[in-house]
Amino acid sequence: MHTILLVIYLIAAVGVIGLVLVQHGKGADMGASFGAGASNTVFGSGGSGNFLTRMTALCATVFFIISLALGNMSTHKSEGFDLKLDQQATEQTTDNTSDVPATGNSDVPL
Repeated sequence: MHTILLVIYLIAAVGVIGLVLVQHGKGADMGASFGAGASNTVFGSGGSGNFLTRMTALCATVFFIISLALGNMSTHKSEGFDLKLDQQATEQTTDNTSDVPATGNSDVPL
């Protein structure tokens, strides 16, 4: 599940970057209003902005939702891992206490 979300996350990130780079800025509207660039567009004079804007919004929404999901998954994954480590440490300390030699051992030279 984590790997699938990472792949979709990367595709959405590349999609947002590509769509933002393809779009024209606000300053390009002045030249297009006088007919300078309207004949060269694939989607028509007004269609490309609307389509690209909607696709950018969709990719950005997917990007943010998956960002939150991956962050939530990684937080809960680390908490479960820490809990297992705490349980193992507790088991090891209870097992090791029986192996500790007594402090009053007479074989130890002074």
